[in-house]
Amino acid sequence: MEDFIRGMPKVELHLHIEGTLEPELLFELAERNGVMLRFGSVEEVRAAYDFADLQSFLDIYYEGASVLLEQRDFYDLTWAYLVRARADNVRHTEIFFDPQTHTDRGVPFETVIEGIHQALKAAESSLGMSTRLILCFLRHLSAEAAMATLEHALPFKDRIVAVGLDSSELGHPPSKFADVFARARAEGFRAVAHAGEEGPPAYICEALDTLAVERIDHGVRCVEDPELVARLRSEAVPLTVCPLSNVKLRVFNRMADHNLGRLLELGLAATVNSDDPAYFGGYITDNFLAVHSALGLGREQYVTLATNAIEASFIDQDRKAALRAELDEYMWS
Repeated sequence: MEDFIRGMPKVELHLHIEGTLEPELLFELAERNGVMLRFGSVEEVRAAYDFADLQSFLDIYYEGASVLLEQRDFYDLTWAYLVRARADNVRHTEIFFDPQTHTDRGVPFETVIEGIHQALKAAESSLGMSTRLILCFLRHLSAEAAMATLEHALPFKDRIVAVGLDSSELGHPPSKFADVFARARAEGFRAVAHAGEEGPPAYICEALDTLAVERIDHGVRCVEDPELVARLRSEAVPLTVCPLSNVKLRVFNRMADHNLGRLLELGLAATVNSDDPAYFGGYITDNFLAVHSALGLGREQYVTLATNAIEASFIDQDRKAALRAELDEYMWS
């Protein structure tokens, strides 16, 4: 079964590019850009990845991003992830980026998106992967700051498929950004949002009703509200679940407690993703393998998770059909 999981063609829908910054690249970029780090070694950095909750992770996440200054840095970061994802048999990936993390440090929006975009183009031509880019607003900042970021993004509409919402969930409900998402949708962007990770099921409802999102990122707390579960099932709303992240950030105490299997039993369109793999101990295949080790799902359930990701992706029907055909061939080979 582990060999089956490793070889299975995959689609990743919940991946923060800043969260793929491995300690080795962190030190390389710090030296290249003359940035002083408080860590003395790769081992010391990895030892710091013991998080009590989402905020304790975000603190070190934003600190790590300080080494990203030039277009080349964003290219190198993105390319490193894409090569790693291809080794995991990822055929299509939809990448989040947090421009405010960088523009608030004086890095131009254009520098960020150009570096990422060039790497995505290279992946499509040389790695055989399709890609999409999603701009996330930082919810701990103001709605006005998010609107300003959206304005910065408008000249690059051809490079961004959707907007999203991430960062500290508690105390920052989706409704805070209703006007921003309304403007984004009017400009032709699709919409997703983190909800129901640390925040309550009500945040999932807000994301659906107030932000009109098409996917819920995380969403694992939906099971606390049976009416919400019924709605998610009837409307086939995808959930981009990140198992290792959920354990690392203490949403679940251990993988054996994770509700991914329950989500599938409830008929929900769950998917498996890696979130911030450099910080949470694993890329997409690692997440599948951790789930298998702890939950022991069957082959058909893994194929269902992979199929759900294809259907939930922001690609055209021809590409979806090609990915379904490849998965089907793999299933029966």
